[in-house]
Amino acid sequence: MVKPLSKGKTVILVNGVPASGKSTVAQQIASHFTLPLLTIDGIKEPFMAQFTNIDRGFNRKLGLAAYEVIWSIVASGPAEYPFVIDAWFGFQSRETLLHYLARAGVTQALEIWNQISADTAVARYAQRLDTRPQGHPGKEYLPELAELADNAKPMACGPVYHIEQDRGYDETELTKWIASYVAQAV
Repeated sequence: MVKPLSKGKTVILVNGVPASGKSTVAQQIASHFTLPLLTIDGIKEPFMAQFTNIDRGFNRKLGLAAYEVIWSIVASGPAEYPFVIDAWFGFQSRETLLHYLARAGVTQALEIWNQISADTAVARYAQRLDTRPQGHPGKEYLPELAELADNAKPMACGPVYHIEQDRGYDETELTKWIASYVAQAV
């Protein structure tokens, strides 16, 4: 378990476009440091399972609600333990994220940015089309995802660690980077 070095709350934002490897990285971080993990899909998908014929607009509303839930949990959680948050933060503005961070009492936001090429993101997303719960965007989303991958940037609300998903990354270096901002509980 880790504790923040600064007063207030710490979050570890695992960010990147869909299919950029966020979930794998977030799970590794949460497991390594024994931290709670919050994910947009983890909150949204149980609700999606209750509905049929979810269109893109409704999916987005569920995503916005899940985002709100995440920040409510962080706000009510203890300051002693950072949360790992797996989300594509670019679906909201940086100002919106800053608002939620402040409202939740977050004073330190570490960001793990998962950079990925458009080709790799599209290939990964396409491979998952048949296994994703009903309600996620389908094949029609692939051109939009390619454009997102080409243009997406980190939110940069604090220190940013860049992962080049097309090349892989060193998990040990990532955990060292995170540990440089948080102290092991004694």
